[in-house]
Amino acid sequence: MPRLARRFAILAFCCALPLSALAQEPGEWAHRAELLAPNSEFAVAETDGRLYILGGYPASRETVTTVQVYDAAADTWEYGPDLPVPNNHGMAVGVNGKVYLIGGQTSAAGGDSYVDTVYELDPAVGEWVEKAKMPTRRSAGVAIVHDGLIYVAGGRPPQGHDFAVYDPEADTWETLPDLPSQRNHIGGAAIDGRIHVIGGRLEGGFRSDQTAAHEVFDPATRQWTVAAPMLRPRSGINAVLAGGCMHAWGGESGAGMFPDHDYYDPRSDSWTKLADMPLPVHGVTGSAFLDGLIHAPGGGTEVGGSSGSLHNQIYRPTVSCE
Repeated sequence: MPRLARRFAILAFCCALPLSALAQEPGEWAHRAELLAPNSEFAVAETDGRLYILGGYPASRETVTTVQVYDAAADTWEYGPDLPVPNNHGMAVGVNGKVYLIGGQTSAAGGDSYVDTVYELDPAVGEWVEKAKMPTRRSAGVAIVHDGLIYVAGGRPPQGHDFAVYDPEADTWETLPDLPSQRNHIGGAAIDGRIHVIGGRLEGGFRSDQTAAHEVFDPATRQWTVAAPMLRPRSGINAVLAGGCMHAWGGESGAGMFPDHDYYDPRSDSWTKLADMPLPVHGVTGSAFLDGLIHAPGGGTEVGGSSGSLHNQIYRPTVSCE
């Protein structure tokens, strides 16, 4: 077979394979099994090797109660127990084998639909249980787990400064010192016992001014400090800690989508640019680092809220900050 024909044959064979079957190269983005339903502006939590896609909305902007559950080891999806009420722009985490959905809003229009609710799911039981309410109603912030506690920072105006911590064992909230820079559609992670909050927008819509702010809360001193800002302002981002590095990717603005993928090294307090995402997304709050892979499911592929996707992207990092 001629060399060119052989190359086309190989290409055709690869394209016929499911995306999950393609080899995952270090330092490269790839795909796994697609979501069951297109989605964006949802919250992601991980526990026991499973990702929980909570609420959100597809291109129709009709907020859903759907829960999609991804088994990372098996590369398969199934539906989980529906949320008690529709929710988008919520904040979610997994703690001690349970999933928590905090805040968010019940319609795409926002405004009076912001909520202060907290719902807990024990996957072994399969039912959502309402817990103690958050001190304020807010959406589009970020939830970060440290030492068994859930820290929730930021939110759409007028709650952009809000910062509180939830104790799942005691089912109690405590209001903490305000996030210095009010913002929403942000990312963050816990690094070396401190809470890092990065990026975001200043107003509710994606056309508003954006920030590269990077602020750090120390639970021991209960004080905020400033760390190296992101390489450029952006919002609608996602972030996760992997190998001691905080990776941040994607986002949107009035000018278009952000393909940026950068990482923060706490040892040098510096950011480094990596190769761009091949498929930029926004509207995904929360991620997971499992078995050496960063998971970035779903998300909007165009600016605004009308492009929820089925994509299930993964990235195998090669850098280490440990």
